[in-house]
Amino acid sequence: YLASQGHKEVSIYQVGDFTDLCAGPHVERSSECAHFKLLSVAGAFWRGDPKNPQLQRLYGTVWPTQEKLEEFLEIRERAKKNDHRKLGVELELLHFEPSLAPGIPFWLPKGTILYHILAEKMRKLLYSNGYVEVKTPQLFRKELWETSGHWKHFKENMFNLEQEDGEILSLKPMNCPSHMVLFKSRRRSYRELPLRIHDQGVLFRNEPSGTLGGLTRVRQFSQDDAHIFVAEDLMEEEISNLLALVKRVYQGFNMKLHIELSTKPQKAMGAAELWEKAESSLTKALEKSAMEFKVSPGEGAFYGPKIDFMVEDSLKRKHQCATVQLDFQLPRNFELYFTNAQNRPEIPVVIHRAIYGSFERFIGVLIEHFGGHFPLWLAPVQCRVIPVSKKFNDYGQKVVDLLLKEGLRGEGDFSNERCGAKIRNAELQKIPYMVIVGGREKESNTVSLRSYEKGEEGVLSLDQFMERIKKESSFEF
Repeated sequence: YLASQGHKEVSIYQVGDFTDLCAGPHVERSSECAHFKLLSVAGAFWRGDPKNPQLQRLYGTVWPTQEKLEEFLEIRERAKKNDHRKLGVELELLHFEPSLAPGIPFWLPKGTILYHILAEKMRKLLYSNGYVEVKTPQLFRKELWETSGHWKHFKENMFNLEQEDGEILSLKPMNCPSHMVLFKSRRRSYRELPLRIHDQGVLFRNEPSGTLGGLTRVRQFSQDDAHIFVAEDLMEEEISNLLALVKRVYQGFNMKLHIELSTKPQKAMGAAELWEKAESSLTKALEKSAMEFKVSPGEGAFYGPKIDFMVEDSLKRKHQCATVQLDFQLPRNFELYFTNAQNRPEIPVVIHRAIYGSFERFIGVLIEHFGGHFPLWLAPVQCRVIPVSKKFNDYGQKVVDLLLKEGLRGEGDFSNERCGAKIRNAELQKIPYMVIVGGREKESNTVSLRSYEKGEEGVLSLDQFMERIKKESSFEF
């Protein structure tokens, strides 16, 4: 059997009386695995074939010290508790209906608020850095994808719709070809460059059903996507600016970045010298930024090398979110050019970049990173006003109205529950501030403030309370 699978050598491993054919990796002695814990048991068919006998598979973990093992187990339990598929539903952010919409979440009102906050913060940052925003079609004829190269390299991951007349239309899986079309729509001068086009349009990818999961792998999503058209002699400067922008955003979420430079894959398009030039430019920009990075050979996109930013969350897990890709190929495929200072045609370089990556994946990461307790500027509900009894509902509504008037996200709990139950419900929803109002507060025009993090914080006048919430809610990247 092993020979039929192409194996010329096999390794044999022995522990006590047990001997097995095992590819490894191995340690010299079982005593090196003293600090371990079995995690679960599951059934598995031999060689993954249901026709073969079913075996028992044991899952476990082993660490060099007991302290490291306990740290891992603690983080593992926190990760289970913070799973965005669980928390997103409990916090009324998301709804999943895989039997009707596989790989596509429903965004509930609070989740939609969270989505829009992130989108608007990014828009404001990009506008201040010279970007323009566009909206492009979601359906294109296959000719566009043939020109871009995606039909050859990415067709299996696209939703392709054949019409009655045989014409094929595809839902767009990425924005870059449509931005090439926009660049080519009229004559361009070097004075317009760098041209930074931003697009938060909806994208579709035909991901295999077995890979779908929560927000991390979906079939419909949006990105904080942008393409920068730049002259070749200015591309390193533009990349350096982008690196600083990415760093600035993730500092706002208190997240550590790990950077990887991904080079030419086996399945690639374009001349070798263009790839070398692109990889050299990214390397120089990274070295100039003094940001630590490692090289991942063969992990680039088919049209160019890229810088991937792995984000480390509060559970010490890494997620690929932001990316910067340098592309000499697509401008040539679409025959793009601009008129340079010598009044001659010149081909631009395109920088593909996303900072959040997909909103869906990024929000999933944020839910788990913050454990659902978002900073005040990001929380869908910033304050919940809780009257101690229904006879103070009018004063409670007055406080809610003040919050809404100032553009803050407040709501009131005017249910018939006891005050303690209302507070408990607000804490379960991880609402940053609970504002308790009763007879004393109504008479003195004050509120009793309680925070999710610290509990009771004392009595504040309405003016003091509003000033504090406005100040703490103020945030820009």
